[in-house]
Amino acid sequence: MSVGLSEEQQQIRDAVGEVCSDYPGEYWRKLDETQGYPTRFVNALTEGGWLAALIPERYGGSGLGILEASLIMEAINASGGNAAACHAQMYIMDVITRRGTEPQRQRYLPEIAAGRLRLQAFGVTEPTTGSDTTQTQTRAERRGERYVVHGQKVFTSRIEHSDLMLLLVRTTPADQVDKKTHGLSILLVDLEQAAGRGIEVRPLRTMLNHHTCEVFIDGLEVPAENLIGEEGEGFRALIDGLNAERILIAAECIGDGDWFMEKGCSYARERVVFGRPIGQNQGIQFPLAKAHAHIRAADLMRFQAAELYDAGRPCGPQANMAKLLAADASWEAANACLQTHGGYGFAADYDVERKFRETRLYQVAPISTNLILSYVAERVLGLPRSY
Repeated sequence: MSVGLSEEQQQIRDAVGEVCSDYPGEYWRKLDETQGYPTRFVNALTEGGWLAALIPERYGGSGLGILEASLIMEAINASGGNAAACHAQMYIMDVITRRGTEPQRQRYLPEIAAGRLRLQAFGVTEPTTGSDTTQTQTRAERRGERYVVHGQKVFTSRIEHSDLMLLLVRTTPADQVDKKTHGLSILLVDLEQAAGRGIEVRPLRTMLNHHTCEVFIDGLEVPAENLIGEEGEGFRALIDGLNAERILIAAECIGDGDWFMEKGCSYARERVVFGRPIGQNQGIQFPLAKAHAHIRAADLMRFQAAELYDAGRPCGPQANMAKLLAADASWEAANACLQTHGGYGFAADYDVERKFRETRLYQVAPISTNLILSYVAERVLGLPRSY
């Protein structure tokens, strides 16, 4: 459980847990087997207003902060579910609420809050540039009242289950800007209107059920009014979204870690070998205890990052460190839980192997652990830039 929660925050976490109780491990296992999308679960969260947490009340949302949003994500993963099916709607919301125009907010946010529109996709990563976002090759040329877009994205998750997508594009060629972060822009794409008109989506099968795709764009026309923020300043808007994303992912990892702890400790108390519970052996106790301590430490960094974010203060180091520590802690807990279960840890019915695969992702995405270490070394410790 998280520490330092107000009564209202604890109620939020408990209420989300109640929703999740209707979707046990069997539900998620079936989806994992069929590569299905948890439509019924996402609809239940939407109907409860949980996916509109970050949308201001005047647009039909709850007007909560990133801390409360993180508790929602944490509760989903702590229940044994997978918040990755819907987490993008949380951090994408802040890009629109912070950077969008008032007409854009009035047009889209109430529809998203009510569940009539779903915004779950953010097209950023590209096959040739990876995490080097400033080298984005997808280009958009302004022609009158529209942008014409050409390019390719990869690992664009949930696009098949979204009505809208945010798309990072280069509107000014890289060789024409004085700083590599300049000349990038964000467009809001209506996927229903775009279907068959310059955009092709191909599912990309991965080791976990993540609903990710490749996106090929050739001559896609996007109304100029769908530009989010100022042209050429998209990188700044992206950073806002990425800090929110780091905090939410950290919360999901903390939820995963708590799930592994509960699962591993319960099994360790019940499993009897050589006439004694295996949890009596320090070889079982110590890895679980150490992982638990690391989860709680990561939790504290999550709280600090979220409080800074909600206060409108710089939080890049804290958000990145929260994601780093939480991802490491959840992976440590996953290994301890799997080892505790022995052979049964590989049996699908125990859910350990599914959650093991899911939490492993966060060592790599949405940002590699090594890139966070480089960021901390340079931005926090003042060491020479390594890349």
